[in-house]
This record gives sequence, structure tokens and C-alpha cells, in this order.
Amino acid sequence: LGASLDAARMPRRSTLVEPRVLFVCALAVLLGIAAAFIARILVKLIDLVTNLAFLGRWSFADASPAQHHLGAWVILVPVVGGLIVALMARWGSLLNESKIPPRITFLKPVSSAIAIGTGGPFGAEGPIIATGGALGSFLGQLLHVTGQERKVLLAAGAAGGMTAIFGAPVSAVVLAV
Repeated sequence: LGASLDAARMPRRSTLVEPRVLFVCALAVLLGIAAAFIARILVKLIDLVTNLAFLGRWSFADASPAQHHLGAWVILVPVVGGLIVALMARWGSLLNESKIPPRITFLKPVSSAIAIGTGGPFGAEGPIIATGGALGSFLGQLLHVTGQERKVLLAAGAAGGMTAIFGAPVSAVVLAV
């Protein structure tokens, strides 16, 4: 009788990992993979803008602004690119609770490609990481997860972008955490 009373008083053993945690982890893995693909797309978009702005051709091939044939008019290319990005920036801003407006998920890579592709003194690394994070926040908003879960997804997206551009997955996860 004493042993059965002790068993009745003991709390039930819960599962090793809660189903919600597994769900968020699965989302984070898929998000990391998506961010890696988006990083590749952004690099190709930068190539396209560079080709259009400096070489006047529609191509996703690697290109350098140094190959241009614009003469002194080349000075205007970064100015026009900066004006386009400035107009795009008017539509975007960050909010609290890891909520990034969904439009940033799309505007950030496009504006970055224009800025970099038209000769802006930037690299693709920051925009790729920011786009991955924005994608994570966007997914969290679509699925109506908690603020903490949205932060996990934002960090997973940023880490996915970081992994894609630097090829250092362990470092990306450590930095995101």
C-alpha cells in the first residue's frame, strides 16, 4: 500500500522534448535551408544589377563595374542606385518583439542588390544575414508563434544566411545564439 501511494504522489514523467520545441526546431532547420538558397539568389541578383547598371546587359553572370564602357557617366550610376535605395528605405522600418515588417523580407535583398550592384561600397554579407533574420521573423508572424519562438526563428534565419555567405555553420550558430 505504501509503494502505491508513493507512485500516486510522484509527478508523471513528461516527454523528453515537448512537441512545440520539436516544431520550432523543425521550422528553424527549414528556415536555415531557405536562407541559404535566398543568399544564393541575392548574390545572383547583385550580378544582374551590376550587369544592367554598368554593362547594359541582362545577365546573371559574374561582372565587375571595372568592365564598363560608360566613360565619365559612370559617376552617376552609384548616385542613381543610392536614390532608388533611398526611396525603398522610406517603406521599411523595424518594430519591437522581433517583428520585422514582411515587406522588409523582400525590400532588403532588392535594395541591397541595387546598392551593391550600382557600385555602392557594401558587401553582400550584412544584407544576406539581415534577410535571413527577416525571413525568420516573417515566418514567425505567419504562424503566430510566441515572441520567444519568433526570436529563435529570426536567429535561425540569420544563421542560415551567415552560413551560406561565410561557409561556417558552427560559427554562425554560435554568433546567432
